[in-house]
Amino acid sequence: MQKPIRHLVLSVTAAALQLNAASAQSLPPEPSYKGELRSDGKGGVVVMPFADPGRGDNGEAAPSQKTEPPVAQQPRASAQPNPAKPQVAPRPAPDATPPAVIAAGPTTLRVGAGRELRTIAEAAKRARNGDTILIDPGVYPADVAVFNQDRLVIRAVGGRAQLNANGANAEGKAIWVMRGGDILVENIEFHGARVPDHNGAGIRFEHGKLTVRNCLFADNENGILTSGEGSELNIENSEFDHNGTEAGNAHQLYVGSIPRLKVIGSYFHNTAGGHLLKSRADNNFITYNRLTDEAGGQGSYELEFPNGGVNYVIGNIIEQAPTTQNSAIISVGAEGMNKRRNELYLVNNTIVDDREGGGNFLKMPTGLQALKAVNNLLVGSRKSDLSIFAEDVNHRGEPGKVFQVDLGTRVGDTRAKGEVSNNFSVSHDVFAQAAKYDYRLRERSGLAGKYLPPGTSMAASGSGLDLAPRAEYAHRAQTRRLAAAPTLPGALQTPAP
Repeated sequence: MQKPIRHLVLSVTAAALQLNAASAQSLPPEPSYKGELRSDGKGGVVVMPFADPGRGDNGEAAPSQKTEPPVAQQPRASAQPNPAKPQVAPRPAPDATPPAVIAAGPTTLRVGAGRELRTIAEAAKRARNGDTILIDPGVYPADVAVFNQDRLVIRAVGGRAQLNANGANAEGKAIWVMRGGDILVENIEFHGARVPDHNGAGIRFEHGKLTVRNCLFADNENGILTSGEGSELNIENSEFDHNGTEAGNAHQLYVGSIPRLKVIGSYFHNTAGGHLLKSRADNNFITYNRLTDEAGGQGSYELEFPNGGVNYVIGNIIEQAPTTQNSAIISVGAEGMNKRRNELYLVNNTIVDDREGGGNFLKMPTGLQALKAVNNLLVGSRKSDLSIFAEDVNHRGEPGKVFQVDLGTRVGDTRAKGEVSNNFSVSHDVFAQAAKYDYRLRERSGLAGKYLPPGTSMAASGSGLDLAPRAEYAHRAQTRRLAAAPTLPGALQTPAP
């Protein structure tokens, strides 16, 4: 009776082999040789799988240099075979499926004469969101580029990188065109941007948030030119020299109708034509800068906000050159007050008139909703509005008293008024070296202790911004934080030695 039993076991085992072969259609084709039948020690048999000599024990392909004919390997012995356990299919070769793609993290790209990337333009093409481009110091001629990335840092290390346009431009606009997300540009010089429509720029900023730090813009049609989309521009410790055009349509800095502009610790001088700073932004924070057109400067306005907006002008040195193209120094609303809020806060500035003839320190049409002018030093006696701004201390002998100035407009049913107080008309002699644009006050100026807390802005929401200066301009293109509360009117709290 044992023989039929043996035949039964063999038949079941063969059927199992056929079932396994039928159910493995999704696996790689099996060889026709299934393996060897062995006794399981319990009166039955098991199939010992065939071992492919072309693969290792782990199922991976054997080294390609093995060219001898395949030799069948002896199956491994099994002390406790278990025929009921499913067979595990061998793993496919490593190249049977494509490898998974893992996104790379932020990368640092190095640019320089001796590096793989020799131009900034090539780095701009390779950079991805979150990357950093580090540039070796040196001159990069005609290295124009377009940046569309977000969270991008572009920085020269070990010294500045000098970009000379040499007749080249990106998209007919600028040396660099920037329209990504959040971008920082640091330690870069932009020279000689010119385009056929005479509106070329060192940087053309079209969208996003751009911070420019410790940069120089020289001899461009526009230093920086922005579009009017929802953007934010921050300029820190940078210099604008001989930008603009004789036609006056381009400027050292020309900002479109963006939500916010901040300029701090920067130096604007020797304009070739146009304005030192022109901004159509809704909110402008112009703090602790030097805007001095100086000898030979052909600037028009030193500061212009042609469409109004909310403008904070605090702690600036502002000088109009003898060769200026305009009789006014600061202008607000010359093209119409079309912003929701139109306010000017003119606090602790030193404003110098070196032009022969009349004009205005401040030119403004009707439509300004709020004006606060406090602690300003006004140099020069030829401006027609001097008596308005310095009326309290120069004509009435009442320093510190607030006088209301009718701004000639209405906000609802309330006549808009300006607060003017503690502004002083002074001569060039009270400064250390006014001829060299050193406007630190001398000890004998008589202005020590004449500072008046300016209060806050007239915010429509109720809680205004504190207008007291917290720093001062330090030459060249820097700021110096104040160690104590202000004590002097004007832009500089550090007195002359």
